[in-house]
Amino acid sequence: MTKPIQQNEKTLKEIAELFKGRVEGDGEKIIKGVNSLDEAGEEDISFLSNPKYIEKARNSKAGAILVRETEGLEGKNLVIVDDPYLAVSILLDEFYPSKKEFEGISSLAFIHPSASIGKGVSVLPFSYIGKNTKIGENSFITSHVYIGDEVEIGRECIIYPMVSIYSFSSIGERCIIHSGAVIGSDGFGYAWDKDHYRKINHIGMVVIEDEVEIGSNTTIDRGTFGETRIGRGTKIDNLVQIGHNVKIGKNCIIVAQVGISGSTEIGDNVMIGGQVGVVGHIKIEDDAKIGAKSGVHRDLKKGEIVSGIPILPHKEWLKLNLIFQRLLKKQEW
Repeated sequence: MTKPIQQNEKTLKEIAELFKGRVEGDGEKIIKGVNSLDEAGEEDISFLSNPKYIEKARNSKAGAILVRETEGLEGKNLVIVDDPYLAVSILLDEFYPSKKEFEGISSLAFIHPSASIGKGVSVLPFSYIGKNTKIGENSFITSHVYIGDEVEIGRECIIYPMVSIYSFSSIGERCIIHSGAVIGSDGFGYAWDKDHYRKINHIGMVVIEDEVEIGSNTTIDRGTFGETRIGRGTKIDNLVQIGHNVKIGKNCIIVAQVGISGSTEIGDNVMIGGQVGVVGHIKIEDDAKIGAKSGVHRDLKKGEIVSGIPILPHKEWLKLNLIFQRLLKKQEW
C-alpha cells in the first residue's frame, strides 16, 4: 500500500515562511513529504503538538519537526510555529493536493434535461441528477450518487459515491459529502391513530451552508415544515444522526455516532464528543462543549462544559467519578 504521491518539495526556510515561523537547524534542507513521528524519514517533516509525545520526537527519523517549543529537541531540524497541528494540515495540502481533476460528464450518468450543470463540473458513471437541479461550477460528482429534483449544489463541492441527496435540498459552496451520507430523508415522525402509527409526511428541506463537511453514513433529516440547517464551516463526523428541523450554527464539531433529536437548536462553535445523545426541543448556546457518551436532557448556556449521563458540569462529573472509584476500593465483596 502506498500513500498519495507528493507533488511538491520545499526547503525548511520556505516552509517557515508559510507560517511566519523560524528555523532552528538547516534552513536549506529539502523536504519532500509529510509523515507521522513514527514513520517519517530524512526527507519528511513531522509535527509535535502534544508534549507527551516528546520522546517520540527525540527518537524520530524525521528530517524536520514542526514544534511550538524547542526544549528537549536539541540537534533536530525544527520549524517553530504558533500551532504545529494547524501548520501540518496546511502542509498536507501543499504536498498532497486533493483537488479532483476535471473528468467531464460521463455518458453513463443520467442528467435530466432541465438540470443546470455549471462549467467544469464532473459527473462520473451511474450517477443520477433530477429535474431542475442546479450544480455549481467545478463541483465533482463521483459514481453512484443520487441527486433528486430541485436540488441546489454550489461551486467546488465534492460528492462521494453512494451519497443520496433528496429533492429540495440545498448544498452550499465548497462542501464535502462522504460516501453513504443521506441528506433530506424524512424525519422520524408518527401520530398514533387508535391502533397503529400514522406516518407524518415531511414537506420541509435541508439547507447545508458553505464549507461544511459531512462524514460517511451520516443522515440529516428534512424538516417536517421549514428546514433543517447546518451552519457554515461545521464539520460532521461519520455515523451521525441529525433529526428534523435541527438548527446547527457555524464552525461546530460533531464527532462520530452523535444523535441529535428533532427541533434542537445548536449555536456557533459548539463541540460535541462521540456517542452523545441530545434530546429534542432544547437549545445549546455558542461555545458549549459536551463530553463523549453524554446524555443531554436540558438547555446549555454559552460556554458551558458538561459530561455524563445525565449531564453535569464537567468538573463535577470528574469529581463524582473519583468518588465512585474510592467507594469501590473500600467496598468488601
